[in-house]
Amino acid sequence: MSKHPNGGDLPSEIDLSLFSGWVRFSELPSTDVPRGPGVYVVVRPTDTPPQFLDVSPAGHFKGIDRTEPVAALQDRWVPESRVIYIGKANAGKTGRRGLHVRLSEYRRYGAGEPVAHTGGRRVWQRADHADLLVGWRETSDTDAAPTESAMIAAFRDHHGRLPFANGRL
Repeated sequence: MSKHPNGGDLPSEIDLSLFSGWVRFSELPSTDVPRGPGVYVVVRPTDTPPQFLDVSPAGHFKGIDRTEPVAALQDRWVPESRVIYIGKANAGKTGRRGLHVRLSEYRRYGAGEPVAHTGGRRVWQRADHADLLVGWRETSDTDAAPTESAMIAAFRDHHGRLPFANGRL
């Protein structure tokens, strides 16, 4: 079992004690997010069943509205886990991307900007998306993708499906 950032135990599919941060998306601009590569998770702070928005407030990157039908979101929901998305942040070609840039893009996309972070887009259709918490863990650049894949695989092995907002392993 792992400790959830707001208290309580979680199933052991992911050890959240390895992560730091645990801030709401709205707090990211004023948070000292590491600039290096790593992995991050989005968790819900309660076990309350979700309410979904009919229309996503997320940006329309390249003019595409990524809103999904509420029924499809309900089908993807994993009620027994507070982990709803697992992502990675590579350093990029210039070595300047990392967690700080990637999480900024994710937050800005959810705030309606046309930013290229459509992964995890289902998060924004939760009515309480502003209350979701983000935690991160630094890794080497070469370890970010394999660590993300291993975390998603562990989740899938434990729950029989991917985290709610992940689209692929």
